Amino acid sequence: MGTFLFEVWEGFLIALRALRVNKMRSILTTLGIIIGIVSVTGMATVVNGIERGFEQDMSELGTDVLYIEKWPWVGGPGFKWWEYINRPNITADLAEAVEARSQYALAATPVAQTGRTVSYGSKSLSGARISGTAANYPEVHNVDLESGYFFNEFDNRSGRDVCVIGAQVAEELFPVEEPLGKSIRISGHRYQVIGVRVRKGSGADSQMSEDFAITIPFNAFKRQFGVSRRDISLQVKIANAALIEEARDELTGILRVARKLDARADNDFEINEQQSLREQIAPIKAAIYSIGLGLTALALLVGGIGVMNIMFVSVKERTREIGIRKAVGAPRRAILVQFLIEAVLVCLLGGLIGIGISIPVSLLIKMILPAYLGPGIVAIAFGICMAIGMVFGLAPAWTAAKAEPIDALRYE
Repeated sequence: MGTFLFEVWEGFLIALRALRVNKMRSILTTLGIIIGIVSVTGMATVVNGIERGFEQDMSELGTDVLYIEKWPWVGGPGFKWWEYINRPNITADLAEAVEARSQYALAATPVAQTGRTVSYGSKSLSGARISGTAANYPEVHNVDLESGYFFNEFDNRSGRDVCVIGAQVAEELFPVEEPLGKSIRISGHRYQVIGVRVRKGSGADSQMSEDFAITIPFNAFKRQFGVSRRDISLQVKIANAALIEEARDELTGILRVARKLDARADNDFEINEQQSLREQIAPIKAAIYSIGLGLTALALLVGGIGVMNIMFVSVKERTREIGIRKAVGAPRRAILVQFLIEAVLVCLLGGLIGIGISIPVSLLIKMILPAYLGPGIVAIAFGICMAIGMVFGLAPAWTAAKAEPIDALRYE
């Protein structure tokens, strides 16, 4: 073991000396590796960013929450939209029926939404998501408040003009002021801010993040925007996520009775959950991964071939050196290790430069798309560099190791 470690150390020093002697050639050799590593990290950065954003959006939906709505979330091929458009809208009174009859539901709350411009003084924010809901909304979804409180049942029944705003809304409208107690205008109507949410961060769609949301009492929403012609989402918290299918069946029966459907009639509602979205997104994610891996593998293959080519040139140039080393007793293993280390060092140099380029590139990507460059991606990139060096450096190293000392010494 001691002899082998000495050979590795000696091979490392010789490889470093060879790289210093041929600086420009070494850098040019790494161009293929640099391009491949930038491609790998860029692809992984975008995919990881989208994945994190998607998971964040899914976590906001909740694994134990069912959404009773007029439309299904998943359409697919052959989607017959005309069969859904004539369905009667979901109404808020169904929440009372669910809470009264369901054994699996902890709470049910209606949610109506619209997009409006909000303002405070001279500042305004367009496209804010206005949600009208009941006071039991925090029993269905986690509502973390940085300050203030969520409106209560009295606020909802009386339709008080109060609101809970997201962190981004607070930042845009109140950059230097404390928002609590201030009145903002939603489509010209005043609402007093009684709570500010904790920042969640933007997911795949920043406008759909809770940071851009403003929540008001359902009756206040009904009075200002109307709900008779608006699709309402009835969101039901299930006591045990493992019993989600049983809860779905129970809710189907409750809703059919509440909507007075004939036994032979089809359901005129949909019960959606996040699992259906996951199943729809899974093939798209697989396609993105496959295309990305194919493109980056091609770039790395080109880089690896370049490394192999230059290592064969290096072996030819140092044939006499190989002969001298073998003549004084260096075993094949020592020669093999020497050139393998040199190939790995060339690839690691390319990887180091590639990572250095990838960091600002990822910051540029983040300005356009969700992106995340984590330490795991960096570690994988360096692992790929070592693997390329070992695989594509093996043939030149083996050629050097099996050279006959006499032939090598006579080589000109």
